[in-house]
Amino acid sequence: MRSAARLLLPLAAAGLSAALAAGLVAAPAAASSAASPASAAETWEWGPTASTDTKGWANGYVRSGSSGLRIVGDLYDAGGARTCSWVKIKWLTDRGKYRTATYRNCSQSTPRTFTVNAGYMLLAKAMVCRGSATRITGKCSRWERVWTQGG
Repeated sequence: MRSAARLLLPLAAAGLSAALAAGLVAAPAAASSAASPASAAETWEWGPTASTDTKGWANGYVRSGSSGLRIVGDLYDAGGARTCSWVKIKWLTDRGKYRTATYRNCSQSTPRTFTVNAGYMLLAKAMVCRGSATRITGKCSRWERVWTQGG
């Protein structure tokens, strides 16, 4: 009987370690299949970027999709009466052309959300400025990179 126990004990231990190994192998496979729908749309955060007087700032994210990249952000305005915050987004398309989009916020209390459908691009930059309700008058930040192909 002692010899039978000695033969069964290593087999039981081997069966337990095989079961654990199978469980460890199966766990990452289940995790990767659950993560694949979430990785279909990648997201990169950017900002905050502030004007030189720090009364206007913007931040947001870039998300990939089936039709290219989308830049989404919030523009904040903390200025006084009759002043506004402006954000300029400039991106280089995959065809070598620069495109720009400009948004303003004059609310002084609530952020304004903006969206730029940039498509397939190589890089994107943002600049936050101060201005009036009709145009940018100055106090602009430097161009700051929002997204670059390859990191």
